[in-house]
Amino acid sequence: MIFNSYTFLLVFLPLTLLVFSLLRRFVPRAAFAWLVLTSLAFYGVWNPDPAHGWSPKYILLILGSCAGNYFIGRFLTSHRGTPKGKFALAAGITTNLVLLGYYKYAGFLAVIATKLSGWPGAIPPIILPLAISFFTFLQIAYLVDAWRGQTKEYKFTDYLLFVTFFPHLIAGPLVHHKEMMPQFKRRPGRTRFWVNFSVGIALLILGLFKKVVIADNLAPIATNLFDLAATGERPLTFGEAWVAAITYGLQLYFDFSGYSDMALGAARFFGIRFPLNFHSPYKAVSVVDFWRRWHMTLSRFLRDYLYIPLGGNRKGPIRRYVNLFLTMLLGGLWHGAGWTFVIWGALHGLYLCLNHAWFGFRKKMGWKPMPKPLAILLTFVAVLISWVPFRAGTYEIMGGIGGGDKAMAATREILGAMFGMNGFQGWPDRSAYVVKDSHAVRACLILLIVWFLPNTQQFLRRYQPALDPSQVMDDRPGVRRWWEFRPNAAWAIGLVLLLAGVLYQFDKLSEFIYFQF
Repeated sequence: MIFNSYTFLLVFLPLTLLVFSLLRRFVPRAAFAWLVLTSLAFYGVWNPDPAHGWSPKYILLILGSCAGNYFIGRFLTSHRGTPKGKFALAAGITTNLVLLGYYKYAGFLAVIATKLSGWPGAIPPIILPLAISFFTFLQIAYLVDAWRGQTKEYKFTDYLLFVTFFPHLIAGPLVHHKEMMPQFKRRPGRTRFWVNFSVGIALLILGLFKKVVIADNLAPIATNLFDLAATGERPLTFGEAWVAAITYGLQLYFDFSGYSDMALGAARFFGIRFPLNFHSPYKAVSVVDFWRRWHMTLSRFLRDYLYIPLGGNRKGPIRRYVNLFLTMLLGGLWHGAGWTFVIWGALHGLYLCLNHAWFGFRKKMGWKPMPKPLAILLTFVAVLISWVPFRAGTYEIMGGIGGGDKAMAATREILGAMFGMNGFQGWPDRSAYVVKDSHAVRACLILLIVWFLPNTQQFLRRYQPALDPSQVMDDRPGVRRWWEFRPNAAWAIGLVLLLAGVLYQFDKLSEFIYFQF
């Protein structure tokens, strides 16, 4: 099931919230059990075969994964620091990674082996179970924390709710057990319920608008231009290549931002706040800053469970750069099994190494930082360049043995055209249009929204839409600005108008981009 569907918005979410509210008042434990059941139903409705609406085998997969990790975690808490515990930790992490590797990387490795040796040839398609990357990483973090003595004794239903809670199950955020478990035990009063409800509605509508009205209308522009580059029907012009990169960058931005808002909103209905996962990343003044704003919980996971265990910055500058590069390379592979995702991860690893080296050199020379607008523009261009292989990776994920060739062709063509390899023509003749120039201009103007309007967290600052916003923004009350959210008539009218725009465009289902990871 997806957030931007009538089934979720008109049936699943209202019914789940109504029964949960009644049960929580009288039988709190039953309320949690209800959330587990509905979360599993939310997960199980997805099926790669559109002719069927229920996929119990995938529910068995996630239940088996949760049960195995829960009992290993219990074992680790009582055998911490022992050889048995160390072996259990290694076995648990290995089992998780092997399961993820089979579903996510077996096809990719088979393609490589076939190209090198002719064996095994075409293999039956392996369906990637929904959310396997997210719930695998979530549980690896739990096992490591159990080994470190940072977990408590949880009941299995509590652990199951932590992993499967439907607002974060499909595409994050990657929540931490110590963030979630205490919240499940709280019982908000009647006033707090209505505050949570109004904030949840606002987040849900804002997220829907970003996804349905902005991201889904940008998608055809980016898709047409990337398809042209992948097929090689004709060379892209300089203008088309930059529009392809910009429109996909904006599509992904509003798609992921919309999902993040809807996840926060859906959880807030139940009195739960998630950690912030998205905070105006295109306003970043460096690539280091970008990763503090983009998929923030994934960045946290890669830092705490990969970069620091590799040695972090504790073993000298050379080892630090190696660790940074390896962390981002593996982060690229986590996003997708394909060479273009390796390129994307390598680019960001290189960016981070150069960024840290520049910081050190500038500090040594006593130079001031470059002007903020220039820093934002340079960071944005660097990120746009990296989005080209990231978007081309879609052909690799979906296309089997031939998909990799299309992905690399699209990457080479668009990056080459962006740097003038096909000349510097702005737009082709009308007879060669795959995207109208007027559509391209309107798409690029959306950058004004990204750079000059407040984000969702700033609109809802006084109601703390996410956990610990002080990490990324000033959460002191201060003077309430005129545009900040209030549960009043003016905001209600504004949200109704946004919802009307959503309903006008709500004629098709489109999955969020991060669902494929």
